[in-house]
Amino acid sequence: MVALDSLALHTPDRFPAFPYDPPYSIQMDLMRHLYSSIERRHVTIVESPTGTGKTLSLLCASLSWLADEQQRARKGKLSQHGASASTEPAWVAAQAMQMRQRELEAQEREYEERMMRARNAEAKLRALARARVTKRRRVNVDVPHIERNEDAFLPNDSDVADEVDNISPAVRALMANGNHTWSEGEEPTCTKIYYASRTHSQLTQVLPELQKLRFPPILHSSLDAAKHSGTQKNEVSHRKRQRQWRTVALGSRKQLCINENVRSKFGDLDEMCRELQQGKVGKRCQHLPPLEEGTKMLDFRDQILAFPKDIEDLAAAGRNADTCPYYGSRKAIPQAELVTLPYNLLLQKSAREALGIDLTNQIVIIDEAHNLIPTLLSLSSVSVTSTTLAISLQQVETYYHKFRNRFAASHGLHLRRLISYLQAMSKVVEEWTETKQTSTEVMSIPDYVQRLGRKVDGINLLEIETYLRKSKISRKISGYAEAVATEVLDSNHRSHVPRTLLPLQAVEAFILGLSGTREDGRIIFSSIGKEGKSEMEMKYLLLNPSTTFREIVESVRSVVLAGGTMSPMSDVIRRLFPSFPQDRMTTFSCGHIIPQSNVRTLILTKGPSGSLLEFKYAQQSNVQVLKELGQVVLNLCNIVPRGLIVFFPSYSSLNFAKKIWGADRALERFEAKKKVFWEPEESSAVESTLGDYAEAVQGSVRLRGTGAVLFAVVGAKLSEGLNFADDLARAVVVMGLPFANKNSPELQERMRYANEAEMRLGSKRDPHSKDAGSELYENMCMNAVNQSIGRAIRHRSDWASLILVDHRYSMATIRHKLPSWIQDGVCVCDTFGQAVKQLGTFYRDKKQ
Repeated sequence: MVALDSLALHTPDRFPAFPYDPPYSIQMDLMRHLYSSIERRHVTIVESPTGTGKTLSLLCASLSWLADEQQRARKGKLSQHGASASTEPAWVAAQAMQMRQRELEAQEREYEERMMRARNAEAKLRALARARVTKRRRVNVDVPHIERNEDAFLPNDSDVADEVDNISPAVRALMANGNHTWSEGEEPTCTKIYYASRTHSQLTQVLPELQKLRFPPILHSSLDAAKHSGTQKNEVSHRKRQRQWRTVALGSRKQLCINENVRSKFGDLDEMCRELQQGKVGKRCQHLPPLEEGTKMLDFRDQILAFPKDIEDLAAAGRNADTCPYYGSRKAIPQAELVTLPYNLLLQKSAREALGIDLTNQIVIIDEAHNLIPTLLSLSSVSVTSTTLAISLQQVETYYHKFRNRFAASHGLHLRRLISYLQAMSKVVEEWTETKQTSTEVMSIPDYVQRLGRKVDGINLLEIETYLRKSKISRKISGYAEAVATEVLDSNHRSHVPRTLLPLQAVEAFILGLSGTREDGRIIFSSIGKEGKSEMEMKYLLLNPSTTFREIVESVRSVVLAGGTMSPMSDVIRRLFPSFPQDRMTTFSCGHIIPQSNVRTLILTKGPSGSLLEFKYAQQSNVQVLKELGQVVLNLCNIVPRGLIVFFPSYSSLNFAKKIWGADRALERFEAKKKVFWEPEESSAVESTLGDYAEAVQGSVRLRGTGAVLFAVVGAKLSEGLNFADDLARAVVVMGLPFANKNSPELQERMRYANEAEMRLGSKRDPHSKDAGSELYENMCMNAVNQSIGRAIRHRSDWASLILVDHRYSMATIRHKLPSWIQDGVCVCDTFGQAVKQLGTFYRDKKQ
């Protein structure tokens, strides 16, 4: 029997799967820390600058632990079997152990053979797809009017809990049908790693890194080992025999639907998909196999798991197999070892339930985690305008009166309660609009509920929220309203029907916020202008990001928050893990792989004229201050080779500087040194601007020119997620400190809540230090600064200067919130001449 102590996993001294030998010391330290954190069930925050191989290190360490965990689980099964046979004679127990081991090996071998068959099948499908004429199927874009089949808009009495329950019994049986090689039709599950990032484009970078890892194939016996030992020297064979991790990428129907007829229609894709699952003859989606072809979905699931695929590869595989990749990916989750998914699918409970994701005892890695807190808050905050509320009430009342004689009693009861609640909300809006004394008012959830009046006192809001979520009645109501609208309006005006927005769903999200935690939420009433008209907006604001994150943290084995810049980490811990046990909380921050000589960080406290540089909000429209900053930029254009990025605190400050510099001809002087580009406010123009900027920089390299300067905005489109490597950014300049608008009611509430939370926790604060609200305000600013300066150094051989233009950066409290890898090398320049001398020396050294 295996001793329990021997089942503990010890942190390895080396990671053979890492593709580069030897790893950098910081990579080895990161992998050891991560392995240990997962084994000890810790929550850890990891800071690893861009260019240090962060993604590769995260994958290598976590998958190394997973491989060891699988071996431990196998030993555990044998140990349990040995314990049950301990009363038998020794030779009987030994024989039973051998039999059990052979059974496990046979199961594992059978599974691997099935994966191999799936790989071969997919290879054939890919070859067939390449051989086909790549002519797209003709799609009828002239969508006919929605038929008035009123039964389709009635709620199903069986509409409950989960999205899966909305599909036909046949499809449900198909999706529940387990692997035939496993007893009693059970779906095999395994410990897995959920790897989340902000966008699908960021997740596409994970698979190339995964394919670099050199994990050996799974060997199930000494015979297998002997079979492979003779080919170890053959590198090509070795690569082919590397372990293929079972991987699935999760996405929405919008990304994975392959039904071109549905995609061409204008409407709610989710609802149309559900309608095609009802099992009616000739109405079901042709890409979802019927029950009698149940093995087709299982075969496709195996194809998904056979080779790692990103979201585009998955959609292509679905087209090749003529099988729905959305439901195929869901079917693959239980057997997957690595699941990649965007933030919103991981962080929202409703999305996890719809996908069938169970995080219990699993590992969650959240990359680009500097965005985690803003994402949690934005996912939980929702706005409803007076117009949206009025439309929602009208739609529900129309729907109820149309179908009230055909409802089951429970549906009628819940809808009457919903109507009463919406009427009460509308009355509050009308009263506030008529009697408002300020343009904004903030109230707690209990205060808002009290304003709704006695009429809704007896209504359990949780019951309404549960009914809306489980029955998905809002989709039926909105679908009926749209069907009526398309028949009433002339076909030339159909494009004006607001089908992309389902008003009742916005109200439903608002109600969800009201029914949640009441201490951590606020309601903000405000007047908003829209095309010359003013209307009222109600916004539910979540103040505590840990509220929605807590459920994840409490259920998983380990959580890893990773980012290139996570500083200041104390802020992340305070806001996301306020009551988490400190003995289960760890942090790791590594230096950069670049030599210290490759980065020069300067704080400019004075301008060329000797005046103190301070770019506060009040000075952002000061002509003299902007002229001084113009002189700073002109000098930098003379010194910095190739590409120069200059970040401003806001679009308004950038546009005002552009206006002043244009008036005093400073822009002409810039243009004489470098070609000038400006960050566009429209997202559609970003790509072309970046392309033109890159072309100008690269052209200057070829023609021995002086390069280009790009003016951008902190926290906007160019401040994160973009790679300004090498000549694209030989210097990054940040003008001032980009503090948020302190007059914002949302920010004021967040700061007030932070102070209240500090008092509730009884934290003792130095009377000379900032309170929690001010600390939050400063941390938000520095987080944005750190993301901006991180655009420059992108790999080991890269080099650049980082220039912070404002004397306030020299304050110790601010400097300590810069990334740890640059803090020691910061030089505070007391004069502008000192800065010019430092930069001149730096660039001369690099030129040599």
